[in-house]
Amino acid sequence: MKKKIRGIFNLIRFELPFSAGVCVVLGQVLSSGEFASLRITLLGFTSVFFISASILAFNDYFDIESDKVNAPFRPIPSNLILPSEALLFAVLLLLIGLVLSYKISFVVLIIAIGLALIGFLYNRYFKRSGLLGNLMVSFSVGMTFLYGGATVELLFNKVIIFFGIIAALVDLGEEIAADSMDMEGDKLINSNSVAIKRGKAEAIKISSFIFILVILLTFVPFLLKWFSPIYIIPIGIMDLVIGYSTYGLIKSKNNEGRKYIRILYLGATLGLILFLVIRLFET
Repeated sequence: MKKKIRGIFNLIRFELPFSAGVCVVLGQVLSSGEFASLRITLLGFTSVFFISASILAFNDYFDIESDKVNAPFRPIPSNLILPSEALLFAVLLLLIGLVLSYKISFVVLIIAIGLALIGFLYNRYFKRSGLLGNLMVSFSVGMTFLYGGATVELLFNKVIIFFGIIAALVDLGEEIAADSMDMEGDKLINSNSVAIKRGKAEAIKISSFIFILVILLTFVPFLLKWFSPIYIIPIGIMDLVIGYSTYGLIKSKNNEGRKYIRILYLGATLGLILFLVIRLFET
């Protein structure tokens, strides 16, 4: 039983759906200027958490062959759980996420279905397409901010659209860099990733350019006076982590770059959480 529980926990890669939930809550705060009710905050966070977790579980189900080479420690290739168990769990997570989104509003449900559909299409058909697949994933990540806005009936807001673009760019850079670490297994599925088409060094260079662009873009909200100077702290932390991880990726050898990709993701999430904490104390 402990083996199954560990496999299920590893299947959803907890920090990723958690980060998606944080983006939703931040989208609520940025669009309305304040925290939503506890009910809407929890429903927004948990609905996206479950939908994101389901997409990641589907990812492992469809990636069995390449994971045997790229990530043999993953739950399915390491025999912690069976493929059928992963599939059943993914469907269950998706249903829970959709029900929770429906409890917010019909519009939110439609967006949730769209995110789930993009995730499924990517996992089933477009993962090997290369840049197109990367863009699908990054678009979904960026949409979590707009999802947050939709939960408080403020879908189209310039601040959350801007932060959605920032999140999408961070994920796009991460996706391209991660593909450069998975070249051996991706060749087995005839992937057209940027790394396979243009080489690992070129892929890392493109990712680095995207990350540098993100750092430059984070100054825009302060130039436009959207936030008070106190928010330089969380944004600055995020920029420092992105800069450090970018440097590490450029200098990394073999597959040690995975470490810097994880640091980047966790650092960006920490910055978002600190942003929310500051806003909480301001209210």
